[in-house]
Parts: sequence; C-alpha cells; structure tokens
Amino acid sequence: MFAHEPGDPAATMQFIENRTYDEIAVGDHAELTRRLKPQDIELFAVMSGDVNPAHVDADYAKDDMFHGIIAHGMWGAALISAVLGTELPGPGTIFLDQSLKFEAPVGLGDTVTVRVEVTEKQDKGRLLLACTCLNQHGKMVIEGVARVIAPREKVRRPRVVLPEVHLHVQGAQYARLIAATEALDPVRTAVVHPCDALSLTGALEAADQGMIVPVLVGPRARIEAAADQAGRNLEGFEILDTPHSHAAAAAAVALVRAGTVAALMKGSLHTDELMEAVIDASLGLRCERRMSHVYVLDVPTYPKPLLITDAAINIQPDLGVKRDIVQNAIDLAQALGIARPKVAILSAVETVNPRMPSTLDAAALCKMADRGQITGGVLDGPLAFDNAISPVAAAAKGIVSEVAGAADILVAPDLESVNMMAKQLIYLAGADAAGIVLGARVPIILTSRADSATARLASCALAQLFISHQKPLVP
Repeated sequence: MFAHEPGDPAATMQFIENRTYDEIAVGDHAELTRRLKPQDIELFAVMSGDVNPAHVDADYAKDDMFHGIIAHGMWGAALISAVLGTELPGPGTIFLDQSLKFEAPVGLGDTVTVRVEVTEKQDKGRLLLACTCLNQHGKMVIEGVARVIAPREKVRRPRVVLPEVHLHVQGAQYARLIAATEALDPVRTAVVHPCDALSLTGALEAADQGMIVPVLVGPRARIEAAADQAGRNLEGFEILDTPHSHAAAAAAVALVRAGTVAALMKGSLHTDELMEAVIDASLGLRCERRMSHVYVLDVPTYPKPLLITDAAINIQPDLGVKRDIVQNAIDLAQALGIARPKVAILSAVETVNPRMPSTLDAAALCKMADRGQITGGVLDGPLAFDNAISPVAAAAKGIVSEVAGAADILVAPDLESVNMMAKQLIYLAGADAAGIVLGARVPIILTSRADSATARLASCALAQLFISHQKPLVP
C-alpha cells in the first residue's frame, strides 16, 4: 500500500536487510518520507473496511478537526510500522506495544517524514524507539514510543516490488454523466424494433429516469411479448406498429423527418439495418457532415471518460471523412463538459512516415486544426496508443505535447483498429462502453446486447446532453 514513489532511492534497492539486536546502538535511527495522496486514504478504507466519512472524505475531515487528525493519523501510524518492520530493526521484528499522540492533522498533499530512533536497549532483545512524524513545515503531527523485540538472526531478502494499484468504482464516470441530465428535458426518441426484453427494458429504464420519452416502433405483438417477458407494463407508452424490422427503421427515420422525434435508439435489429434507412439518399437523415460513431468508455485504469472513434460506420475513412469524425467527437466531448478536448490522432508510431498513410493523415489533420478546418479541440499526431494515454510512455519518448499522455479522444486510422481497441478495453480492461452516432439530423443511440444497464443509460445521457448543448442559448 505504501509503494515507493518514482525517483525514491529506496525503490532501486534490490534487497531488504534487518539489523540485529547486537548490531543496534542507542541513537540509531531510520527515516521514511511520503506524501499523502487521495488514493492512500481510499486504499486504507478498502483494506480496513472503514468508510467513516471522517476518514475517507477530505472535506468532512476538515470540518471535524478531531476526526481529521485521527483519520489521517492512522496513515502516519502505518508508516511508522513500515519503518520499524522494514528498516529499523527490520524483518523479524516483533511488535510489543506502541503509544502515539496525534498532535496535528495531516492534509491531502502534505509530505510527512517519519523517523524512529533507538532510545533504550533492554533485556531479552527489547528496544524502545522514539517515533515522530513531521510535516513539510517541520511541524510535529505524530509522536510516541514503540517497544519491540529486535531480531537475533540476520535476515536478507530480495526487496518486494509492490504492485501498482488502481482504484475504480464501476460506472462512476457514467453516474456523473447521468446525473448531469437531471435538470434537462427528456428527449422524444424513436426506439427502433425493441422486440426483446433487453432492448425494451433499456428504453423503459431511460424513460423512468426522465431521459427520454420513447416511441416504440416495431411489430406491436412482439413488443408486447417482450414487455411480458421483462415484466413491464406498456400502458401510457406510444407504439407505432410496423410489420418487421426494415419497416421499423424506415418508420423511425420518417418520424425524424417529420420533426416528431429528436433522437433514434437502436433496439433488437442489426446496426446495418438501421443505418441503411438512416443513410438513404432520398429518405434518410444525411447532413453535410459525415456520420460517425463515438464510444465513450469508462476505463478502470484511466482517470476520465475516454472517447474512441469511429468504431461502427466508416470502414476506411479518407482524410475528408476523418476531419468529420474528429469534429463529431470534439462536439460530443464539449457537450459532456470538456471545454477544450485533447485529441490524439493514432498510428503505430509517433513520427511521420511516408510509407504509413495513417501518419500522413494525422499530420494533415493537425494542420487542418491549425487552419480552423477543425475547431474546438487541440490535436496532436501521429501518436502511438501508449504515448496518447500514458504520460510515462510519452516522457520516455521525449514527446512534449498538451495531448500526449492525457488524451480525451482517440482517433484511430480505420474502423477495424478502433473496433479491436475498444473491445480489448471492454473485455481485457473491464471498461464499460456507451455509444452514439453523430453527424445525422439527430443523434442515434447505439446499444449492444453486451452493454450493462448503466452503459445503456449512459448512451441515452450522451444523446440528451448533446441535444441540450446544440440548442441556442435563450436570453
């Protein structure tokens, strides 16, 4: 839990070695310096099961000074134990007792120096050690005494490298998106062919949340059968009866053209079947801009929502199409509250190579942004995937960039690479995936049978937030 920070000399040591009772003299001491980070408090809560707000909520702890001292003092006390068990005396030490006084609070971001010093050698291998913790201002925050039995035998072991730990609350990013829609009006949405329990339930749950007003478009008998299977009552919901899925897609698109719905939501038909009606040259929903799909992923190892595009519409986009793909993603990111999205144009390498068309497109897109042909975001590319999302990888390559290591949006060369990248994050990294198609007259909510209930709601939230963001401001 208390892993050495980058640059800590102790992190490079290969062995951990104790000091036996006979080797120790009065006045011997050892120190350890650490900075209190939010994840330290969170890890402590996870390991101990202690979710007292005074211990895990920094604002609460500030309001309740006594509990704040105790809460963050527990972290300091654990550091003292770490020094005793790993440095002085080290491995083999037996703890007898420890008395500590918490003199002052330790705040998030504070740096604490822990020091233990031998004050007395007693019989039977016992030691008394003075224990102190000073903050970065030299103020005493913890002091006390520890009594231990020092080891008699020498112990030298390879130093264990602590694992990197990532804390993640499943669906936390999506919960924030959904919460952001609470003050918005629900969007009247044509739900296309919701003829199984899963797709119908997703639409009805979004309605329950006040996110959409669903118009259920499809064969009435099959929709009602799906409702029976899901245990849902369709009373009060509008159903537009159609003979089959093709007719449902066409009827839903017609509702958009008539101005009676402001979004489409995919039900239990194939994406290609829905999009065929959407892109129809005479009766579809095409606009000047090319349509594209954007995944919004909640990745456990990434600190913010990650937008990835285009995973469903454009198979091998040329430069002009990529421009629209990038702009669609920027517009969505801004609707989600990211004022100036960082856009990484991906390739296999981070340098322009004439034999790799994706690097040429990346460089061209960045220049298009410089010339105002793409607006609202900051672009960089070509960037390899690791350089786009890892500041460590970007630093190792010497890349100095506002985007590298902190991307909000990843734009891959083609549909195949985006699709594989997104599914790897979903199935190997445990990411949740919400998705939406932009660039048509209205946003199109795409859901998958593999989507969680939260991801389905998040997809509806994307459409609701996007529509609200596109509306002109009312004076």
